[in-house]
Amino acid sequence: MLLPNAVYAVLHASTLRQSLVRSVLASLVMPIRILRRTAPAGVFLCFASALDAAELDVKVTPSNSALRENVENYIGELDDRNEEELLRYSRIAQEQANKALQALGYYHAVIETRVTGGETPRLALQIKPGEPVRLRDITLQVNGPAAELQAFRVPRNTLKPGAVLNHGQYEAVKQRILNQASRYGFFDGRFERQRLAINPDTNAADVELVFNSGPRYLLGDVGFEGDSPFDPDLLERMVPFDPGTPYDSELIAELNQAMQSSGYFEGVRVDANPANADQQRIPVAVQLTTREPRTLGLGLGYSTDVGPRIRFDFTRHWVNPQGHSYGIESELSAPRQNVGLFYDVPLDPPLTDKLRYAAGYQYEELSDKDSLSRLLTVGPEWHRRLPSGWQRVWALKWRHEQYELGDDSGVSTLLMPGVSYSFLRSDNRLDPSHGYRLRFELGAAKEGMLSDADLIHANATVKGLTTLGARHRFLGRVEVGGNWTDEYTNVPPSLRYFAGGDQSVRGYDYQSLSPTNSDGDRIGGRYQLAVSAEYQYSVTEKWRLATFVDQGNSFNSLELPSLKSSVGVGVRWVSPVGPIRVDLAHPLDGEGGVRLHFSIGPEL
Repeated sequence: MLLPNAVYAVLHASTLRQSLVRSVLASLVMPIRILRRTAPAGVFLCFASALDAAELDVKVTPSNSALRENVENYIGELDDRNEEELLRYSRIAQEQANKALQALGYYHAVIETRVTGGETPRLALQIKPGEPVRLRDITLQVNGPAAELQAFRVPRNTLKPGAVLNHGQYEAVKQRILNQASRYGFFDGRFERQRLAINPDTNAADVELVFNSGPRYLLGDVGFEGDSPFDPDLLERMVPFDPGTPYDSELIAELNQAMQSSGYFEGVRVDANPANADQQRIPVAVQLTTREPRTLGLGLGYSTDVGPRIRFDFTRHWVNPQGHSYGIESELSAPRQNVGLFYDVPLDPPLTDKLRYAAGYQYEELSDKDSLSRLLTVGPEWHRRLPSGWQRVWALKWRHEQYELGDDSGVSTLLMPGVSYSFLRSDNRLDPSHGYRLRFELGAAKEGMLSDADLIHANATVKGLTTLGARHRFLGRVEVGGNWTDEYTNVPPSLRYFAGGDQSVRGYDYQSLSPTNSDGDRIGGRYQLAVSAEYQYSVTEKWRLATFVDQGNSFNSLELPSLKSSVGVGVRWVSPVGPIRVDLAHPLDGEGGVRLHFSIGPEL
């Protein structure tokens, strides 16, 4: 009921749990669409074609789309009301419109209604909102331990003196304070004062919100439930916090994510209920469902570089209570066949650190049919995911390679310690619209230390993708690499550089860009550079047109290297396994005509 001079809405203080409930109830006062009539689905379908729904026409002068939409939402659908029913309903609609306007701070609105008949009955509202109520004195205050917590932010920028009153923003500020209290463990928090005082005569409103956080709860011991074959010590090392840590719901989410990402479990449920707290310490219960210990994968693929290929992998996700695992990976294509074995040992912390013992064998026919390589690698790797998100791998690889390059043949043995850093940021794993990938590798060998030559081998790859206006996609790629050695003839083919192909410089055959020997055999280069710029236009959600420019080569001298260039067009189809790319590329140096390229997989 409006008082002559002022309206005061005072909400009593309550506990945090009561405040949460009241905030939810208050949000129900905000605009929502309500079905005025309900009927069995069959009845509705029978009459839908016979009766046209009445129309609502709301005009606000001066124009204000926010007010118009709020009124429309408050009034809701008119369904199949006829002219007579709309006349009876117009008074209710006017009251609803007035509530919608007051919710956004307009208490002096003049509303006129008009009903017209015909095939489509219409209810028209002409609204002059008048001057709005504006915020005047604002008090936002948090007392108790939460006031000392830097992460607990009081949303002061939402309610500002002079701004038009918006009941939804007022409720949102209260809810944000309550949400933060819930996140950071202030479960006994309550509003000591919460008051919104509105004076329509002076078009002013005062806000007072004083929140007392009460003590902050702590996380207690973590208990694991379910049929788990793992040592308790392994599970405890996966927990991202210690008992006694101040409560933060993000830590609970991290614990859940940690268990999920371990690869050991099919189902994870974490329960940290404040109602179970003892002296403000909340016990954490983790229910685990162990996954099947073995998985087997088989995949088929195709690209113009290697033709059809088949991939096989087998993983044993754990072999003992300490969480050790092993696996086999193999890929077969016409020019290349390889098989790899690995055995992983979790370190501390087990989710970010592991020791991998790896071995692999690869047979590859190089760009010339009479050139080939047989490579055996063995050695340990220390994998670690850094807090910054970078993935770091220290490795010590023993490489033994037999090769033939045209008329030349040889055997190379190298013991190469090395390190690699990689980082991926992407908004979608299979088909991102924004993101980038970085990768840097460095390895070295010393002659006389189980190696045939002194060698430094380095690579760097940078890829980026951004989308503008939902339809315009821009992709870029830069790859550089080099070998520094005084005995290049002792560098095996697997460490030399060959450019050209689907993932390098399109328009040229796979590994066709390479220095040659006196017989014209491609023998690989000391260095490599490949850059690419591509533009894609999304015709539909799944189909895109592309145009691109590629440039690059492999070479033996850094002085004015000869780079090959190509241009082309392509089509992209977003499949369930990632974009399928079909490109037509033309080299710009006159060597050959248009070449078709086909590849599948994510673009980052």
